[in-house]
Amino acid sequence: MNTLTTGGRPPRGFTLIELLIVISIMALASAGVSMALRDNSQTQLEREAQRLAALLDTARARSRASGVAVQWVVTPQGFAFTGLPEGSMPQQWLSAGTQALPSNLRLNLGPEPVIGPQQVTLVNSDAPGHSLRLATDGLRPFTVSSAP
Repeated sequence: MNTLTTGGRPPRGFTLIELLIVISIMALASAGVSMALRDNSQTQLEREAQRLAALLDTARARSRASGVAVQWVVTPQGFAFTGLPEGSMPQQWLSAGTQALPSNLRLNLGPEPVIGPQQVTLVNSDAPGHSLRLATDGLRPFTVSSAP
């Protein structure tokens, strides 16, 4: 039976505890990376919704400041703001697959300080099961939420 004596060579290699710790760290890092990666079409739709909410609030403020009635209208190419000077606001989606529902929607954005409750739903053809709703109660700014 061979045993280590003083002055003998120590055993080589890693202990089971060291291996388990390294595997645990790698598993946590892999889980963190996979959770951080998001679906690009979902991210794109969220970006479109946040952009549209900002545009609607901007048009609403411009309508109140100028005293001119402004409407947001869905068009085949994207959308349009009637009542504002041509070219003063964007009129296209960032992504070609984005659509607003219903397709004949008109949102009245002013010039009254309090507008009625309004909402629009955005969908993306690249993410068919996902939709976002932009809504206002007529007093507060437009907010983005997940559509039911």
